Parts: sequence; C-alpha cells; structure tokens
Amino acid sequence: MKEGERDSISPSCASCGHETSKRACRVEGGLSSKGCPTYFHKDVLSEANSRYQDPWTREFARQASRQEAECYANRDQRPYVMQPTKTRIVEVCEFAQKMGYKRLGLAFCIGLAKEAEMVDEILKAWGFEVVSVICKAGRTPKEFIGIQDHEKIHQGTEEAMCNPIYQAELLNEEKTEFNILLGLCVGHDSLFFKHAKAPTTVLAVKDRVTGHNPLAAVYLAHSYYRKLKVPGL
Repeated sequence: MKEGERDSISPSCASCGHETSKRACRVEGGLSSKGCPTYFHKDVLSEANSRYQDPWTREFARQASRQEAECYANRDQRPYVMQPTKTRIVEVCEFAQKMGYKRLGLAFCIGLAKEAEMVDEILKAWGFEVVSVICKAGRTPKEFIGIQDHEKIHQGTEEAMCNPIYQAELLNEEKTEFNILLGLCVGHDSLFFKHAKAPTTVLAVKDRVTGHNPLAAVYLAHSYYRKLKVPGL
C-alpha cells in the first residue's frame, strides 16, 4: 500500500493489537496498525506540532508533561519500575500551582454536592480562590429546551434543567483561570467544554451505577458486563 493511500485510512490506535512497548509511537521502527498516525498523516502531525510554538500552549504542555512525570516516585532507580504516588486531586492542585493560577472554577453536578463541598475545602486549603457553580443554577425549567413531562426524571413536577452553558458563562464572567469539572452528565460536560473560555480539566465523571468509576464496567466487559457489547439487551 502506498503512503498516500495509507494516509486516507483513519487512525485505529485502540484496536492496534501490538504490545504498547513495541508500538511505533513508543520506539523507533516499532509495530503499527493500518493508518498508524506515527507513520502516516504527517501533514496533520506537522500542523499540530506547530501550535506548540505559541508561548502559552508550549508552557501549558511543558508543565503538563512535568506534572505527568512527578506522579511517579524514584524515577532515578535502575532498573526502573513505575511507582505512582499522587491522586488526581493532588495532581490538579499541583498543576494549577505550576501554571501560577490563583482563581479556579468548579462546575459540579447537584448529585455530587457533598463531594463538591469537600473539593472546595481542599482547593482552598491549597491557597486557591474558588468560584463554584452547581448544574441547576438559574432553575431554568426543562420545558425551555422542549422536554416533555414523560421525559423528566420526576414526572408530574417542575424540574430544572442542567445548564452547563450558564455554568461556563458564569465562570467566564468571573475570569477563572482554570476550571474543574465534577460529575457533569454526558453531553452537559461537552457543552461546558464548548463554551468555557479557560482551560478545563475533569476531576471525576458521572457514572450513576458504579459510584462514578466508569472503568469498572469496562474492566468487566468480558465477564459480568458482557451485555455492554450487545447493544439493546
């Protein structure tokens, strides 16, 4: 297959099949799958890499890479065995410090109000200013976006919609430097990302069944959650 033809094939890294330590993205001359974005799509790679010449982007990426490495202990040992040491909340706080951020935004789901209170306390203990906005802020009725009564969670009642655009715009107005998402619903989180001006990270995603640990279902996809691969069951 010619390189130009291979460039027309979409990347499929998730189904590569090769050991990660032997893949082309890890070692020179490594193994690849069809459409491998290390060997092909060079024009897209060049364009993407050119954006790191922007000073803010370059510094953000540099500090993110530093933070990644610092999550492992004893990196000078040989032979080295990975030793993770930091929780996600610590990593978020340390990264924000590296970037010199002072004012953080916390957009959270009403179902995680207690967790948000604890996160707020932790962030403030690290010396950050925190602006927090709950998903139901504004109490806009679901009818506003065309939701009918039988489509509500609590039918026969007045039910406020989640309003991630309002959450994002409030944090924009408050000029937060870095935003943290906590448990927003699928789709609502997407709208927040689309409308927020400050860079945003995710502390935890919502999974109502697994206690907000969505990978639990993925880990069991070959056993107790086999039905995940049979849509409609």
